Amino acid sequence: MAESSFEYASSSNFSDDRVYAEIIVVRHGETSWNAERKIQGHLDVELNDEGRQQAVRVAERLSKEAKISYVYSSDLKRAFETAQIIAAKCGKLEVLTDRDLRERHLGDMQGLVYQEASKLRPEAYKAFSSNRTDVDIPGGGESLDKLYDRCTSALQRIGDKHKGEIVVVVTHGGVIRSLHERARPTARKIEKILNTSVNVFRLYEGDKWTIQVWGDVSHLDQNGFLQSGFGGDRTSG
Repeated sequence: MAESSFEYASSSNFSDDRVYAEIIVVRHGETSWNAERKIQGHLDVELNDEGRQQAVRVAERLSKEAKISYVYSSDLKRAFETAQIIAAKCGKLEVLTDRDLRERHLGDMQGLVYQEASKLRPEAYKAFSSNRTDVDIPGGGESLDKLYDRCTSALQRIGDKHKGEIVVVVTHGGVIRSLHERARPTARKIEKILNTSVNVFRLYEGDKWTIQVWGDVSHLDQNGFLQSGFGGDRTSG
């Protein structure tokens, strides 16, 4: 369920004894592969027209709600284009890319339609479906542990660099699930991460993370955008 009752901090709200970085983590807009349930991973798929419209909607929202200092993004096209649209609306900012914000590498699963993966790549599908978090996916894929270490370290670096500021990070569904686990390690596992959903993290001194907003898509027309998309389940990127 989305948590959307929240007021963004301003620079005057940051007190000396509780300095934190406020990081607005956004999933990229929809791609044609999302709609077709094709597995993306590290494959570089562009936004479709729906995804670009979604990116414009979230950009308009963020430009009105918060004073953004920096915009970071995965270097994959679907995230980078979303970030460019946000950055242009929020003061014509430069987009800073970080490969560590990429989606999980899904090995031999990449490029397949999810429903066909178990037949076409049974070993990769078995690894992907494993309950163990240390299993690499055949074909150069990452384990969940490797994804977690990579992307949580990336967000921590950004947080350490931008205490007292509001920063946007545009990334992928698997990454956002790992970030949720870092902030709420005892919470239930998250499955769906919707395209251009807004998730607000606060990173404090001493490695403390909190989540202020989760899964907010109030900027989207429920009928015009969400029903056409993949829905952001664990196979998406």
